[in-house]
Amino acid sequence: MKDYPLIANHGLIGDLQTAALVSTDGSVDWFCTPRFDSPSVFGALLDHERGGHFRIRPAGGTVDTKQLYFPGTAILITRFMTEAGVGEVIDFMPTTSSTTATDNHRIVRLLRCVRGRATFELDIAPRFDYGRKAHQWHMTEHGGVCTSGGSTLTFHVVREPNDVHLVQPRVDDAGDVQVSFTLEAGQLRGLMLETAADGPPREVRVAEAQQMLDETAKFWRTWLTQSTYTGRWREMLERSAITLKLMTYAPSGGLVAAPTAALPEQIGGERNWDYRYTWIRDASFSIHALLRLGFTEEATAFAGWMRDRLQEKAGGASGPLNIMYRVDGSSDLTEEQLDHWEGYRGSRPVHIGNGAAGQLQLDIYGEALDSLYLGDQRGLTVGHPGWVAVRDLLDWLIDNWDQPEEGIWETRGGRKDFTYGRVMCWTAFDRAIRLATKRSRPAPLDRWVQARDAIYDQVMARGWDPERGAFVQQYGSKVLDSSLLRMPTVDFVAPEDPLWLSTLRAMDSELVTDSLVYRYNPEASPDGLRGSEGTFSLCTFMYVDALAKAGRIEEARLTFEKMLTYANHLGLYSEEIALSGEQIGNFPQAFTHLALIDAAMTLDAQLDRRGSSLRGEARLR
Repeated sequence: MKDYPLIANHGLIGDLQTAALVSTDGSVDWFCTPRFDSPSVFGALLDHERGGHFRIRPAGGTVDTKQLYFPGTAILITRFMTEAGVGEVIDFMPTTSSTTATDNHRIVRLLRCVRGRATFELDIAPRFDYGRKAHQWHMTEHGGVCTSGGSTLTFHVVREPNDVHLVQPRVDDAGDVQVSFTLEAGQLRGLMLETAADGPPREVRVAEAQQMLDETAKFWRTWLTQSTYTGRWREMLERSAITLKLMTYAPSGGLVAAPTAALPEQIGGERNWDYRYTWIRDASFSIHALLRLGFTEEATAFAGWMRDRLQEKAGGASGPLNIMYRVDGSSDLTEEQLDHWEGYRGSRPVHIGNGAAGQLQLDIYGEALDSLYLGDQRGLTVGHPGWVAVRDLLDWLIDNWDQPEEGIWETRGGRKDFTYGRVMCWTAFDRAIRLATKRSRPAPLDRWVQARDAIYDQVMARGWDPERGAFVQQYGSKVLDSSLLRMPTVDFVAPEDPLWLSTLRAMDSELVTDSLVYRYNPEASPDGLRGSEGTFSLCTFMYVDALAKAGRIEEARLTFEKMLTYANHLGLYSEEIALSGEQIGNFPQAFTHLALIDAAMTLDAQLDRRGSSLRGEARLR
């Protein structure tokens, strides 16, 4: 399994409709087109031999590699340090229209010799439809076209007229294209890979490629100027914001949980799920985080996406909302296994689609209403059709909040009375009541208040275990669950309430390991799956948030700073951290990055507040 780079050894590029992962050794190991949730063209991340890749490496071997982003952008630089000189690959995807879905996407890979002399070897090995379809190449003097059924992949050479350092591209016996460039210091050349190109390969001049690079950099830096955050760890928050933006499908406003599928929660295990879809929960949390930073455009777009889902009224056992959708809002997420792929480092099965889509997860209603409420506070008022949809949703929730469900962690061991689900149902009614009162909207307030209060009383009576001295995962159990770290965040309990402080202390001793936090103990609360998992990075950042709000500021800061050391070299996080400290699970994960933003902003505010208090005490002395 030595052929698989670490999950963390990748950077993300994208154009707001799809994305690609580029490894530190210069290989595009994951790329789906035309959307995040489309079949892959490059999938070496899940099968080194059969997945397909687009690799660039220096001839004669590499002494060392470095990878970084152009500051304030999603443009990735991979640098190769060799005995002959220093070369670099500049990878980016020019952004497409923000409103129109397209099959046409471009990956630009520019090669630059920085010092000395550099020879780059390129290997383009597409494998369409997760490697299930054959392909054919047609070569021209300016590049080549690869066809597979109705799909095309075109590469255009970036060069100057009369280049003598370019070796003519050739197709090898495996049906892959190989080409090399030898460059002197200061020279810039490369390739542009294009899906659904309008026309044959063409010669792309260096000046044109440079213009695309400049325009892409300008797009990202202009977008980032919307941020209103000026506090601590600003660079990390901005990188997280760019990462969340990269996972947004601009035509609909939907945001994927991660751009990858089937990366394992345990190496060699079966917890390998497809995250290339829009979860109501994850997207609501993400919009919450982006709004706090000042990015209102994304919140407006997602509010429209949410409104459309509410007005569709899915119905059925899962309620008026499904827990997840495809990025365009459709709900066909049939789960299947790719038996011909070995999975990342032998982690089988490889799942595409997601069978959890039909689960009942009651917490999503609280998260949806909480995001709408926050949006309203920031000037994104819910219109009349949206309000009618909210009332219809609450009508359903009144009759259905008090029933077993699968819960936030999408367990496959049967429905349970999860405490977090009840807390978020309380949140749904509470936020709807606040919205109706503030905006004088027609609503059955008496019924909503009655339901909200009934949920509160039930959670306090059945979700609190006096023997454990803690709120527990599900009624009748003694298992702790870190999802409950959000209880003070949604104002269900005060952050310094004795019941909550007792719960936090119980989590300290059972779920926390040197600052890293587990979701729950699957041995104590079977979830219907074999194997174990790592600590959940979302939960670690939620723990920071809870510590800061509870007044344990120094502990919160140390935990946060420790967690920053688990980021990859670019500041990106996957879903979990293994016992070895390795990042595992789908990558990068929106959940983790939004939680980082929330934790940092809460901690920053608490540190400022404490600083003001200490300065005031000093003046009194």
